[in-house]
Amino acid sequence: MKQRVVGILQARMGSTRFPGKVLAPLGRTVVLDWATKAIAAAPGIDELVVATSTLSQDDIITEWCIKNERNYFRGSESDVLDRFYRCAVQYDADVVMRFTADCPYLDPQVIGQVIQLRAMTGADYCSCNDPPSWPDGLDTECFTFKALEAAWNEAVRQTDRDTVTQFIIRNRDRFPAESVICPFPGMNNERWVLDTQKDYELCQAIANEWHGEQPPSCTDILRILERKPEIRELNKGAIRNERFYQGLADEQLPTRGFERSQALLARTTRTIPCGSQTYSKSAVHFPAGASPLYISHGDGARVFDVDGHDYVDLVGALLPVILGYRDCDVDHAVRRQINSGYSFSLATKLEAELAEKLCDLIPCAEMVRFGKTGTDVTTAAVRLARAYTGRDYVYSKGYHGWADWSISPYNEMGVPKPVSDLTVQLGLGHDPRSAAAIIVESNANDASPKTLHLLRRFCDENDIILIFDEIKTGFRIHMGGAQALYGVTPDLACFGKAMGNGVPISALAGRKDLMKMIEPEGGAFFSGTFFGDTIGLTAALATIKKMEEKNVILSLNQIAALINNGIDQSGLRGEVDFSGVGNLTSVKFRDSDIKALYIQEMAQMGVLTLGEHGISYAFREPEVERVLKAYRHTLDIIRDCIKNPDHIHRHLKGKIVGEPLRQSA
Repeated sequence: MKQRVVGILQARMGSTRFPGKVLAPLGRTVVLDWATKAIAAAPGIDELVVATSTLSQDDIITEWCIKNERNYFRGSESDVLDRFYRCAVQYDADVVMRFTADCPYLDPQVIGQVIQLRAMTGADYCSCNDPPSWPDGLDTECFTFKALEAAWNEAVRQTDRDTVTQFIIRNRDRFPAESVICPFPGMNNERWVLDTQKDYELCQAIANEWHGEQPPSCTDILRILERKPEIRELNKGAIRNERFYQGLADEQLPTRGFERSQALLARTTRTIPCGSQTYSKSAVHFPAGASPLYISHGDGARVFDVDGHDYVDLVGALLPVILGYRDCDVDHAVRRQINSGYSFSLATKLEAELAEKLCDLIPCAEMVRFGKTGTDVTTAAVRLARAYTGRDYVYSKGYHGWADWSISPYNEMGVPKPVSDLTVQLGLGHDPRSAAAIIVESNANDASPKTLHLLRRFCDENDIILIFDEIKTGFRIHMGGAQALYGVTPDLACFGKAMGNGVPISALAGRKDLMKMIEPEGGAFFSGTFFGDTIGLTAALATIKKMEEKNVILSLNQIAALINNGIDQSGLRGEVDFSGVGNLTSVKFRDSDIKALYIQEMAQMGVLTLGEHGISYAFREPEVERVLKAYRHTLDIIRDCIKNPDHIHRHLKGKIVGEPLRQSA
């Protein structure tokens, strides 16, 4: 049975930045005329309605609608969700399209694609702007009346009532979503929306160049901009959805419940140990019943849990997400590669391209071999060191993955004692002069620059292979890792995490004579079916390219400084230990109850954290504001509980049941 599709175009005269913009002159007509003509020309829409407010200042909009034979509806000015719901009821909608009148250059064909994709997939929500791959100003959303009604009944946050669809978007676990992705690269950087005077100048310039009878398509406008590239400069530098994100930072958040997380935990623990594939992402690290446990999706610097709550993400997927979730440039590169295939029967040129790039960036890199996880490459590095030196002992500082040789300092269960005895913790009084290798995490928490220099000298004097575990530091504190930042070159180094912006890939880099031990003549075997898969290689190349072009590490350090300065003002350093280098900050606590309280209260304030600052390039001022607001709230409570230990029971809703085990894999 065909569903009735009603397009609702919200319009009002009272814009704070550009009052009256919806009826501002644009070309031979007005802005509202451009938008309504584009929607009316789209295939699949049964009815178009202009939804405005009941304020007297919006009478002029209804007068325009009457004159131009357009349907209109009037409702609440402040509760736009209520306006949409009542309009949808009046016009008997099964499926609702949402448009805004500040988008004069809506593309009829893109609108039609969104309608068709939602119908074919049965999704509750479909758009061309989540994620934002099309130009700002083509925003088209399509959703079921069922989803709209649920939002109308349940949404209490002001941003949800303002934006109509945010409740649906946040609750993706309840309302499955689809997206029409733009096939053209870089279109997310285009801005054809009308929000400011500068935007108006751009929109007017485009209108002056368009002489067609029908609304221009996206490609029509791109051809105009190819002829007149100076038009793009008119509103350059504006931030997409700036006011929305500022609204998220400013609003008061309701108390958060985690019923769907708890139900999913009960389900997953029947078939998955700990209910998660990664120990550090599992329920054992979060206060029981008082924090999110499962994520439905991410966007930029934010993640969304299955209960429909959003969070500024300080975990960063345990640090791999360095550009942000759903980064348009990386995702476009990956989609393009998917069109050619994932894994093949022979090697690909991509392997050489990434290896050459890493050799340019990393001081110790003369040759490179890829893996998928940190454990892959740290284990390979130790095997190479043993093969090269003929020695067995390894001295270790820090966490290097879950393999038998490295896990014993943290957990000896299941590890043969002869194996665990061969790995010795550095600094426990043993003499490492007969070691095959010394492997250290090259961050300030485990090895200072002075220590790294001393280790380099010691290894040279005793023919020991020096291995830097740069899984965390690589591409976060310097594009060449800690070795480039501190001027200490190891023999071998292990990279991963941030290299692919969340796509699994790792790399072992080092001296040629060592790395050639992997070749058949060398006899040290290190190989895997998926080590050269094209998706990881493509993601890494795209991530590194963007990081270099945008000077991402400088931005990360600036964001980290803003957060750290805000923490300094709390006066809690000493009671809560903040340490690290650059944008890598670790938070340590005097006991597990204080840590549980920290995780719990930060989550209630809309910040997901486990005790590290895994910030991304997607952080902007609103995200920093949210983090600092959460810290002010949380540290005030911690301060009170430190002074009055009995008060912790008033605040703490759940305990942490697991011991921390830092993840490299």
